[in-house]
Amino acid sequence: MVAPPDNDVLWARSLHYSHRGSPALAGVSLGVREGEILAVNGPRGSGKTTLLRCLSGQLAPQEGEVWFNGSPVHTLRAGARERLRRESFGWIDPEPTLVPELNGWENAALPLLLRGSSRRVAKSAALEWLERLDVGMCARKRPGSLLQSQRQRIAVARALISEPSVLFADEPTATLREGDRAQVLRTIASAARSHAVTVVLATFDPEVATLADRTFSLIDGRQAGTLDPTETEGRADACSLPV
Repeated sequence: MVAPPDNDVLWARSLHYSHRGSPALAGVSLGVREGEILAVNGPRGSGKTTLLRCLSGQLAPQEGEVWFNGSPVHTLRAGARERLRRESFGWIDPEPTLVPELNGWENAALPLLLRGSSRRVAKSAALEWLERLDVGMCARKRPGSLLQSQRQRIAVARALISEPSVLFADEPTATLREGDRAQVLRTIASAARSHAVTVVLATFDPEVATLADRTFSLIDGRQAGTLDPTETEGRADACSLPV
């Protein structure tokens, strides 16, 4: 194994993964710097979700390496990867997956409650995030009585409440209307900047990708190229690694 660069909080080399014999990733390599927002874009079926799941430890790559803060993730057992996700990572799905028996603030506070935080502390943090996402009025309502956009904002609050080192967002606004989408994206960007949260954002929407510091493009499970708007034309891309 080759140790990753010191300035990369996430680093992956030559990732391969197939679903029932169909290649989803074919030699993908990338690095993500601490505190940056990286958009992984590409059409549906290009491997974006699989890449995020490998980077976050939800999937173990069939070939290749994944490192977080200089430590290998790909060699961890399933239980250790689960602890890493619980302690260091946040995740947002395209569809909100809330616990139907819990109300809005309890769903948002769930990560803190599972860590042993007091109910008072967890509730205070949850209410603060719900207000930031303009769903404070949903704090005492259960998911079944809420709109899709309200449920998704609660899911975003849940992912951010524990201030993760890395937030993985898999098409987090795919089911939202334009106004709701803009609000959620602003909140994610604000949290990343103010709390030094690294964000890996999968999207097929070019407008969503403009939120990012850099983009990393996938086509048919392969790297199609990257773009860093702060770099001058012709400069070698710093995110690309040899495969």
